[in-house]
Amino acid sequence: MVHSYEYPRPAVSADVVVVDQETNNVLLIQRLRDPFAGSWALPGGFMEMDESAEQCAIRELEEETGLVVQQVVQLGAYSGVNRDPRGRVVTVAFLAIAPGDSVPIAADDAADAKWFSIDDLPALAFDHQRIIADAIGKMGK
Repeated sequence: MVHSYEYPRPAVSADVVVVDQETNNVLLIQRLRDPFAGSWALPGGFMEMDESAEQCAIRELEEETGLVVQQVVQLGAYSGVNRDPRGRVVTVAFLAIAPGDSVPIAADDAADAKWFSIDDLPALAFDHQRIIADAIGKMGK
């Protein structure tokens, strides 16, 4: 059954904070396309109609970095009105622990993917600095 609504609705995305617990590094991707082309960001993207937010997070992580995780833990929803210049986007952020000896390989819409120390992060796209700060707080780092 198809429904049509008179009022616009936001898009939904998922972003993943991947942490290497041995090094306290966070995995970031360098965006290939606008908005924020060339900037660093969390792996993530838009949710498909036939997947959960968790499935989206796991899929986007694998598509952009080649890393495969089986489980993600929800950090929260981020719904700032102007968080994405493309339009109204609500993201559900997740935390994942990196599989042992993880070597990311940039793919899909990532120009690069690499690990950064949580103490020396570059400027980040969107509201990803806040998401990482929340993740670090929840991890007690």
